[in-house]
Amino acid sequence: MSTGMIIALIVIVAAVVVVAAALTLRARGPRGGGRDLKRRFGPEYDRTLARHDGDAKAAERELTERVERHGSLREQPLEPDRREQFTVRWTAAQEHFVDAPREAVAEADRLLAELAAVRGFPDGGHYEEQFAALSVHHAEHVHGYRRVHRVARVGAGGQDGDRADTEEMREALVEARALFDDLVGGTREDSAKPATRKQPTRGSHGTHLPWTFNRHQAKGS
Repeated sequence: MSTGMIIALIVIVAAVVVVAAALTLRARGPRGGGRDLKRRFGPEYDRTLARHDGDAKAAERELTERVERHGSLREQPLEPDRREQFTVRWTAAQEHFVDAPREAVAEADRLLAELAAVRGFPDGGHYEEQFAALSVHHAEHVHGYRRVHRVARVGAGGQDGDRADTEEMREALVEARALFDDLVGGTREDSAKPATRKQPTRGSHGTHLPWTFNRHQAKGS
């Protein structure tokens, strides 16, 4: 066998080994497998696992695909005036809940979709893709968006005519507030900038309006 043929065989074998290794690593997912995914996604890992009826491989495959699609996404900074506008609109939705809970929840759903798009996530018109991207970067609080989106759809008639009660809508709105705070809070670059406005006082149109009313105080369901 000539030297040229030997070299060609070595190259072919090496290429096959590299391809096989790459396919194996892809099948296993990120380094550390399930442990890394659990650490990254937190409660969202458990919810995904439940949706796949406990099939860990299927759940981890889905979460790995989310990371591959959206892990390199870079969040865009939020200008101070836009931050103020979103904050005022969210506070108004919270206050509007007392008289019109369904409309308030629907507005919160729209606000999260719009705010996420401004921060660089996929457009809110593609909810599933936007949610997947948010889950990669805001895993701890993304479930609030899922809840408020589901309740907003149910409140509008929903599948099979189901309707959420007032307490369910209130809880969804409260949980969604955590994601709103994450998104409106800014990037590390934003945090390094000097403050441009005064902090709101308790109960004002700011970021810390207390939510103490219960189902008996909110009108309608």
